This record gives sequence, C-alpha cells and structure tokens, in this order.
Amino acid sequence: MCRSIKTLRPPVLPDQATQEDIHAAALQYVRKVSGFRAPAAHNREVFDRAVAAVAEATAELLGGLEVRGRSVRSGSGES
Repeated sequence: MCRSIKTLRPPVLPDQATQEDIHAAALQYVRKVSGFRAPAAHNREVFDRAVAAVAEATAELLGGLEVRGRSVRSGSGES
C-alpha cells in the first residue's frame, strides 16, 4: 500500500501538491498503519481524524520545505 504514496514536492512533482494529492497520501498512510482499507463503522471517526491529522501535518511540512534555497509552496505555508 505505501508504495503508492508518491513524493509530493518539486521537482519530483512538477506542480505544487493539491489538497487531493495530500489527502490521498494521508489516506494511504493511515490504511497501512491501521491495517484497514476501509474501517468498520465503529472505527470510522478515529480513522477519519487520523487521515485529517496526517494531511494537516503533510501540508505543514510541504509548506515549510525549501528546495535549493527556495520555498516549495511559494512561501504560503497554507494547508
């Protein structure tokens, strides 16, 4: 599963990562760590919160990275 998580920063990804790219990577990570592709109803809330937290951390990371002295996300730092 984690093999499908792609690098989301330039120059590997030609454009800035979209919210959809970030969410997809977060979802794959949580699926791998939890061992559930789709959680049961009683685990859905915690699963969704984990995806949101990982997506937020990923957006923060990408917003703060510098590649060869330049900001990856034009200095916006927004999620």
